[in-house]
Amino acid sequence: METTDKTGRPPVPLAEQRRRNLPASAALGWLAAGWRDLWRNPLPSLAYGLLVFAVSLVVIWGLFRLEFDYILFPALAGFMVVGPLMAIGLYQKSRDLEEGRPVGLARMIFVSAESGGQVWYTGAILCLLMLVWMRAAVIIYALFVGLRPFPGLDGVVAMLVSTPEGWGLMLVGTAVGGLFAAFSFAISTFAIPMLLAERTDAFTAMGTSISLTFRNLPVMLAWGAIVLALFLLSLATGLLGLIVIFPLLGHGTWHSYRAIR
Repeated sequence: METTDKTGRPPVPLAEQRRRNLPASAALGWLAAGWRDLWRNPLPSLAYGLLVFAVSLVVIWGLFRLEFDYILFPALAGFMVVGPLMAIGLYQKSRDLEEGRPVGLARMIFVSAESGGQVWYTGAILCLLMLVWMRAAVIIYALFVGLRPFPGLDGVVAMLVSTPEGWGLMLVGTAVGGLFAAFSFAISTFAIPMLLAERTDAFTAMGTSISLTFRNLPVMLAWGAIVLALFLLSLATGLLGLIVIFPLLGHGTWHSYRAIR
């Protein structure tokens, strides 16, 4: 027997509730909304971006200091995995603007999520995923190059573009890294904002994020491409672009959550 809702109509299946049929161009609207949030009381957002930039430099300096420079490229790619967690303060600012509450850097750094510690549990899973990816990258390097010492950044670039092993390493590494990036994007892009704004658990949030992502694939592919392109632009500026680009993407991600959730 078919049930009905309070209006007397059959309830909309959950799968349809999660399909918004948004065009790919809607991702540009999220970016524009993120830009507006960035420049409404911009100092907290820019300070947040500056903090992310400083932490990134410290991590890179530590890799070279400890002679772990051979994992620099996987670590930079892993930044995409943990980025949604690092942006939680930017989601908080967009939420405060939306609800008419005061905005401040302290509220962005010391976030009080509706789901409590579940958001940090999800963050631990993302960090673990990043570590798995970095280990996989080292194994892929060893499979193609063997046990030869890491030739340094200048040497590795020459090796990648001028040897068959280098081309194979780039192709396989890019494919495997893409799978890690796609999975982490699917489980986190809506999970962290959801845990901030709703009282739920980590696995429900991650499962919902995967469902929302794949049921709205065209617009999410467009959003993922925007995120990747702007991150590559940040790399091209020596990460200096993160000061503006990271807050822009963080605020935009909040609007993607509000549009689809």
